[in-house]
Amino acid sequence: MSNNDPVRGLYAAFAKGDMPTALACMADDIVWNEAENYPYADRNPYIGPQAVVAGVFARIGADWDGFAATPDEFIDAGDRVVALGHYTGVHKGTGKPMRAQFAHVYRVKNGKIASFQQYADTLGTAIAMGR
Repeated sequence: MSNNDPVRGLYAAFAKGDMPTALACMADDIVWNEAENYPYADRNPYIGPQAVVAGVFARIGADWDGFAATPDEFIDAGDRVVALGHYTGVHKGTGKPMRAQFAHVYRVKNGKIASFQQYADTLGTAIAMGR
């Protein structure tokens, strides 16, 4: 099993809306951090899969239509995996579309995602959200 596998699995599950499979990719004590100044960073760090679902994934679902996190490239760096890609979606409150770059840095331990750090185009997201 490659360290890329749980990371790729998380994106695939998220794209299908398959939260049980997404959660299965995460360690029970995952530490998840959204980028500084990102709309969902207000509760950083999120500890555990349920905190990630409630604090990040559910809020994304409430705020966006057609939200997607699409990785364009994966960089395997041993126990770290970096995903480079784009967020897309239409904000429900403003009707404005978003396309924002991201870099996600994962640490994988024992075949599970142990930590996540997001780096993202906060301005592009804020504009779409009318902020």
